[in-house]
Amino acid sequence: MKNTFGNNISVTLFGESHGKEIGAILDGVAAGVKIDENYIASKLALRKPSGIISTARREEDKFRIVSGVFNGYATGTPICILIENADTHSSDYSETRFIARPGHADYTAFIKYHGFEDYRGGGHFSGRLTAPIVAAGAIAQYMLESKGIYVGTHISRCAGIADREFDNLKEDIESLSSLDFAVLDGKAGEKMKVEIMKAANDGDSVGGIIETAVAGIPAGVGEPWFDSVESVLSHILFSIPAVKGVEFGCGFAFADKRGSEANDPFEIKNGSVKTKTNNNGGINGGITNGMPIVFRCAIKPTPSIYKEQSTVDFKENKDTMLKIKGRHDPAILHRARVVADSVTALALSDLLAARYGTEYFGGGAAE
Repeated sequence: MKNTFGNNISVTLFGESHGKEIGAILDGVAAGVKIDENYIASKLALRKPSGIISTARREEDKFRIVSGVFNGYATGTPICILIENADTHSSDYSETRFIARPGHADYTAFIKYHGFEDYRGGGHFSGRLTAPIVAAGAIAQYMLESKGIYVGTHISRCAGIADREFDNLKEDIESLSSLDFAVLDGKAGEKMKVEIMKAANDGDSVGGIIETAVAGIPAGVGEPWFDSVESVLSHILFSIPAVKGVEFGCGFAFADKRGSEANDPFEIKNGSVKTKTNNNGGINGGITNGMPIVFRCAIKPTPSIYKEQSTVDFKENKDTMLKIKGRHDPAILHRARVVADSVTALALSDLLAARYGTEYFGGGAAE
């Protein structure tokens, strides 16, 4: 099982949904980097369930940093973050141990791990594991912001309702940073919530699209082929549960354009090289060009729904029916957006460290 991402700044994920604790180890953070625990807590709060459009499972997400930090600064050794699981209802899963929940990893996990996997709440495959990702990602995001690089994600589309597009990027990212339901148009957000509740009342769920922008990233980061910015970001973005598509810039809309429409003309603006448009999402040849990085992720509807579904008992090798119990989200986009911010920050921190060295984020000499 591969649970580590990154080369220069890496994150290792561990734990299970109903285990005692979950956590992450962040390695490669330079000595002297400030670790703001209030900032980490604020990001974890954005991942928590919000109102009746979210799961009834309520975790405090109180985290403990047990290594790698001293007097509020990184020591340069691995940072280990632990988060307790407290609000678990493991009995919800005991009756359906060998029943494959449609859209879940129950069957594939059983095949790969020969029945030794922790099946409760999805075990290691659960979205619960995004909590330590957010905690580690918050450290990376704080490091990026110290260099004037800002990451923000909004719900671009949910249940057929569209949010407005990014406009004034830095202002929009700042406005999103404290919102439980991250939309740029509040009226569109209210319409989305209505559709989410309609699905919930039907025992169903909805999906959508989240859009991420990165402002302030310098030109020249990334590699031409296997470590292109798109390659590295796609790798970690597809690790988020429920992400089934990623596109950069215009993405699949390029298929209907001519080259004269798709290309981004260059210009000198205020003494710097810029492009007049940003159809390529701030990346040329796998390398950042200094324009904002922009990409979108398609999020599938939450697979845990309360409608009866046909499936199989993979132990008895027979068809059966399943009606899921437990506590589940009718939509996860509003919780997934901070996860997208977090993995983006982790990937970009690693790419920047590859370009400039891990000391790029260093805090200088101790006083």
